Formats: sequence, C-alpha cells, structure tokens
Amino acid sequence: MKRLKLKFVLLSAMLAFAAPEVVHAESFVSGPLPNIHGKSLSTPIGWGAAYGTVFAGAGGTIPAPYATKADGAMGVGFGIGNPKKHVGFEASLISLDLSDWKRYSANFKLHHYFGCGSSAAVGVENVLLGNTTKNLTDSAESYYIVFSQGAQDQRFIDDDTNTSNLHYSIGIGNPKKHVGFEATLISLDLSDWKRYSANMKLHRYLGCGSSVAAGVENVLLGSTSRKLTDAEESYYVVFSQGVQDQRF
Repeated sequence: MKRLKLKFVLLSAMLAFAAPEVVHAESFVSGPLPNIHGKSLSTPIGWGAAYGTVFAGAGGTIPAPYATKADGAMGVGFGIGNPKKHVGFEASLISLDLSDWKRYSANFKLHHYFGCGSSAAVGVENVLLGNTTKNLTDSAESYYIVFSQGAQDQRFIDDDTNTSNLHYSIGIGNPKKHVGFEATLISLDLSDWKRYSANMKLHRYLGCGSSVAAGVENVLLGSTSRKLTDAEESYYVVFSQGVQDQRF
C-alpha cells in the first residue's frame, strides 16, 4: 500500500463499560461539560478517555491521495483512571494498513480535568511499532502539551444536556524530537516508611537555553484518608529560559 494519507482520529464508537462510575464521577464537577461530539481532526485535545472506557473506530479513502487504490486504518483503545481526582490515562492502537495487518502505531495520553469544561493533557502520537525502517506513515512521532476549554458563556450552553457547544484548544509540540521523563518517590515519614508521595514530569529542551515541562507534584500514594502532607497535589506547565546575553 502507499503511504497512509488518511488523517485518522478516534472520535466515535465510544463504548463505556463501568458507566455507573462515570455518572457518579462527573455528577459533582462544576460547570457545563464539553459535548459528546468530535473536537478535532488530527490535532490533540486536553480531554481524554477514562473510567474504564473502551472505544473503536475506522476510516478510509477511495482512492487514497496520489494513488489508485483504496487505503484505510482502524484503531481500538481504552481509558482508565479518574481525571477529576487525579489523572486519566488513554491508550490506542492503530492498524495502518487493513490489507496485511502488519503495520501499527500507538498513541498515549495523560489528562486531568480542572472543572468548568477545561482539561489539559500531555502525550505522544504516532509511535510506530514493529519494523520502522520503512516509511509507514506520513505523520511523524509527536509529543505535545495541550489545554482545552469548553466555552462557559450561556449563549453556547445546551440547557437540556448542560454541555458546551463551543470549544478551543491551545498546545505546543514538536513532531520530530523526543522528550525526557523524570520521576521521584518521596518518603513523608522516616519513622515508619509507610507514607509516600510521587512527582512526575515530562520535559523538552527547545534550544538556546529554553525548556518547557508539564508535570504533577505531591501525588499521595497508599491510604489518603488522613492528611499525609501540608502540600496539595499540583499540576503545572512551566517554561524556563537561560539568559543568552553574553554578559551572563
């Protein structure tokens, strides 16, 4: 098959197993939620699958661009975690050629919902699996940070479903370079070694002394029924710059 030209996004065919948990988890989130319709065509968004959701999708073109034959792709994925309390994790596997089922790519995303229709995510798309010596797809491996917002103005709210009909996303990413991952585990009490917290960060050096990172700090591990630390769980995006003036 020719190189895949299809801009393939898994947006529909959502099958939510553990639906009672989804309803309970979202029932106390303030502000209108984003509606259920697709939010983008080939660009990342801050919202993601969670709560045990399983989804699938397929698409194709007849004929494929710059070719005489049809081309298509199919994908499946799942989402776990609680993005309201902590983070959600979404993963999907894409078959890049339905004629032989030997070419695949994967997408991974960590996302957190802040309430009032806003969510942020960090992730990677188009991770080629198997033999990568061939040009399997037009899309390069891409790491990104993105923030998405569902408009809260009453003019854009569906009163029947309490969802927003207007959405936007702002993000940064680089399709050709990789990122670094940093993780630390902290013991909060050296007397019993039973209370811990974790910090995690994705960071990317942009050159000329500048770097950007997204992460989470003070993720309490184990029982959270008692207050383990004065510091609260914190999500952040930060940009740092080393001054390039010759005087420094």
